[in-house]
Amino acid sequence: MTVEPGARERILGAAEELFAAAGFDATPTSRIAERAGVPKGLVHYYFTRKRDLLAALVERLPADHVDPASVVVPGDVAASLHRLVDVLDRDLDASAVLSHLLWREADTHPAVLDELQARFERLAASIRAVIEAARPDGPAADVDSAAHLLASAVSYRHSVSRHTDDQQAMHRELRFLADALAAGAGA
Repeated sequence: MTVEPGARERILGAAEELFAAAGFDATPTSRIAERAGVPKGLVHYYFTRKRDLLAALVERLPADHVDPASVVVPGDVAASLHRLVDVLDRDLDASAVLSHLLWREADTHPAVLDELQARFERLAASIRAVIEAARPDGPAADVDSAAHLLASAVSYRHSVSRHTDDQQAMHRELRFLADALAAGAGA
């Protein structure tokens, strides 16, 4: 079999588009091959099983780790969290359709759900690191809960981002979280 340069990426791009439009189960590999402009056998050369395409698409999500040093404003948790969310949102803009597709497919494909859950935990860890680095007086009473709460809000927002754009809600949530952490530190 002749392997064409760029064929794997074209296959993944076609799979992403078609899965997003019709769903994983309703998209045959022959349609993916047709959209990618490759023989069907080449799809199976790169991806033995159709579900291997989903695993490869998960890997195409933007990196889920943000270096705290790149976003922390020392002494200002709210500003640090705003900067972190801005970075996460920019990354999402590059993969909004893919992110939405994977959240939808997580309901029927355990491997996708497992990867999304692992990404969630890594997101919470990044948020925790930013909060801890930004706090002027060290860790607050419940940084773990704050990190998981914000990770939930960001994950939810990203899963529905194609349908809504309420930037003000996120700003209110970030301010609330920063104020709660400050109050918790004084208790």
